[in-house]
Amino acid sequence: MFAVPFKANADRRHHIPKQQDRVTNWPEYDAALRQRGSLTVWFSEEAIAARRAEPRTTRGGQPRYSAVAIATALTLRTVFRLALRQTEGLIGSVIHLLGLDLAVPDHSTLSRRAERLAVARPPSSAGPVHLLVDSTGLKLCGAGEWLVEKHGTSRRRSWRKLHIGVDADTGRIVAAALTTNDLDDGSQVAPLLDPD
Repeated sequence: MFAVPFKANADRRHHIPKQQDRVTNWPEYDAALRQRGSLTVWFSEEAIAARRAEPRTTRGGQPRYSAVAIATALTLRTVFRLALRQTEGLIGSVIHLLGLDLAVPDHSTLSRRAERLAVARPPSSAGPVHLLVDSTGLKLCGAGEWLVEKHGTSRRRSWRKLHIGVDADTGRIVAAALTTNDLDDGSQVAPLLDPD
């Protein structure tokens, strides 16, 4: 018997063979690795034409940017995890680098329009869905919660359970329910399957 346990079955284990091919074209390989970090951005003519918003027929000010322009900015914000002002700067620098004469939506416009922006959802599958149901506990914090943490009083904390139904094939959350902490997952399967 070996003293080290992971060597006990060494003769019966599958070993990954060593790499037979060696890299001989280091300059090309190095350039390919650098190319992975490059960023190419272009605006199609249709996107540039759709940047202006359609005139409003109701009362109120006229929108300056279309939903496509706002969605593009918010998508870049999500991809690069930027704040709104940083997103404004990124869009401005991209437009400047492309040599386009387009107006850049400011951070307050992005914030205001993001609330009302209709996001197209991916098409749902017409067939049956393999639904995975799980739950997690959420602690509700009040205004004086830091006092409880600081002084250690034995006040009863309130909890809620978030039950989530996830499509097993796509990984998308298709249903959710927030309940009190005394309900289990089994009781929430029927409401998650029929959210209407």
